[in-house]
Amino acid sequence: MNPVRFGANYVPSSGWFHSWLDFSADAARRDLADLAGLGLDHVRVFPIWPWIQPNRTLIRRRGIDDLLTLIDVAAEFDLSVSVDLLQGHLSSFDFLPSWILTHHGRSLFADPGVRQGIAAYAAALSAAVAEKPNVFAITLGNEVNNLWPANATTPEISRQWAAELIGTVREHAPRLLALHSLYDATWYDPGHPFHPADNTDLGDLTTVHSWVFNGVSAVDGPLGPATVTHADYLVELAAATSTDPARQVWLQEVGAPRPDIGADEAAPFTRALLESVGANPALWGVTWWCSHDLDRSLADFPDREYDLGLFTVEHEAKPAAKELAAYLASARRTAAPEPRPALVCDVDLRTQPERRGEVAPGSDFHSEWVRLRQAGPVAIVAAARAADLDHLRARGVKL
Repeated sequence: MNPVRFGANYVPSSGWFHSWLDFSADAARRDLADLAGLGLDHVRVFPIWPWIQPNRTLIRRRGIDDLLTLIDVAAEFDLSVSVDLLQGHLSSFDFLPSWILTHHGRSLFADPGVRQGIAAYAAALSAAVAEKPNVFAITLGNEVNNLWPANATTPEISRQWAAELIGTVREHAPRLLALHSLYDATWYDPGHPFHPADNTDLGDLTTVHSWVFNGVSAVDGPLGPATVTHADYLVELAAATSTDPARQVWLQEVGAPRPDIGADEAAPFTRALLESVGANPALWGVTWWCSHDLDRSLADFPDREYDLGLFTVEHEAKPAAKELAAYLASARRTAAPEPRPALVCDVDLRTQPERRGEVAPGSDFHSEWVRLRQAGPVAIVAAARAADLDHLRARGVKL
């Protein structure tokens, strides 16, 4: 059983992602020193797509070089790096190049010319970062499904779009993990045009993003069992949806958002969350959102975005950071967990995405899982595989 990886989504402490416009290696060095001091082993980084590809046939070498410099700075601290390609959507803002917007009015998912341009961008960045030994993964983008409905798509188009780009990444960076990143409407919204099977079938790991402001914190409050186990629940849904019992799940984003989690509750929430999900046998890694707070001199963000960091903009470690560091010092997984009881899910998320609401936070199924989970880890098993003993054994289910 491999140890779980722990890292942070890197949000620069000065200038937010606008700092890419005048990138400073020294500023990044100070930020990454903060993270390495916690005992983290990786960062997920976000170059801004339209600033590297401002025209469909122009890819700026300076933008790529700044990204490569950041990767080298991470290596100074023994941090490995995952690179996201399409930003895309970040902290409530969408960054899209002008050759998609204005009078062009193109869908980045459906328009053939746009897809050709994105493929060229993906090829260039993948080939460049693949040369760096501390890069381990490339994700197509940050929660690309947030870019719908402004960019028209269908389930068939969404899947084809992602599959083609995964192929491009693998062609140009064959040693790296190629991944697809979707926020949790994929799992819970019956009408969403990105389906659970897209996440569990495309790419080399399944990625999930667990945010308790999706309604789960309203179920039982900031430290209630539904709230602190939501990350574990989402990892279980992902593991149950995959037909491959060995497929791992990366908890690629998780954090302690206000006001759902109060300042005084951040530390106990962090500890309870990590203790819950850290024992899940499907878990590949946990990457906290995010590294540093957002400076309140920057305007027009949702209020919760300003205080999500492990560190303040002045580089002071916050309670969640201290709790995470303490957890890492004592609880890295080295052995397989004990077999767990299972709850069978009658909703087949692979073939019945229109029934996703039946597993959403607060549903009868979710409530029953939370009730059982209070006694210890509980697997979720798809009804179609509930009698497959080999599958259950591989998933660590008690027979």
